[in-house]
Order: sequence, then structure tokens, then C-alpha cells
Amino acid sequence: MVKKYTLNELPQIAKEIIATANSKILLFYGKMGVGKTTLIKEIVKQLGSEDVVNSPTFSLVNEYYSNLSDNIYHFDFYRIESEEEALDIGIEEYFYSNNWCLIEWPNKVENLLPLKATIITISINTNQQRTIELKNNE
Repeated sequence: MVKKYTLNELPQIAKEIIATANSKILLFYGKMGVGKTTLIKEIVKQLGSEDVVNSPTFSLVNEYYSNLSDNIYHFDFYRIESEEEALDIGIEEYFYSNNWCLIEWPNKVENLLPLKATIITISINTNQQRTIELKNNE
């Protein structure tokens, strides 16, 4: 699925991602400032969490609680230097917990990612319109 959207359409896009994902592992690709964290905030909200969502740039992972679904883990691997840093925080336990895992900068831990995941690629054009592409890996 490829869609163009504006920030006003985020709730719809988030609901669609949740409904069409083939796994609870969501991989977010896109350049810095394209809106990955903004989209994740809306997905967390749609999953029933009222927690404040911030990018875990320095802590690597934030946990959000939901009254509708499982716990939600939000990862940001932008600052890690090696996959070993992700292993040190127990990444595999998170990935195979059957909880939602929303991962920014998954390319930094590529060899650790589960094979079954939903890839979300976000780009932005000069008119500030975003394009989202969803692809389910099996």
C-alpha cells in the first residue's frame, strides 16, 4: 500500500497500519524529521494508550501502557554504534514478547530483526505532503 497523507489524516493512517499489519513489529524507515515519531504517537494513541510519547533517543526504548491492547515498546536506534548495544538491553525479549514493538532506525539492528514485520517507509515532498508505504514481510 502506498498513500499520500497530511498530518490531519494521521488518525486514519494509524488505524489502517494497525489493521493491516501482519505482526506487532512495525519498522519505521525515513530520513530525520520526516515524521516517524509523530506517526508513532498516533499509533500508540490508537492502541489505547494515554501515555506521553517521546522518542527514546537516549534510553533506546520507552514503554507505554494501553487499556485496549498489550504493552507497547517504542525503540529509537539512531544513536547506537553497534547491534551489541541493542542486545545489551534485551532486544530479543522485547521482539518476541508478542507486544507491539515500534522501531525507529531499524537499519541499525538489521541482523536482529524478526523476519515477520511490517515495514513503514515515510517520505516527504517539498509541499510537506508525506507519502507512506506499507509492506508486510513474512
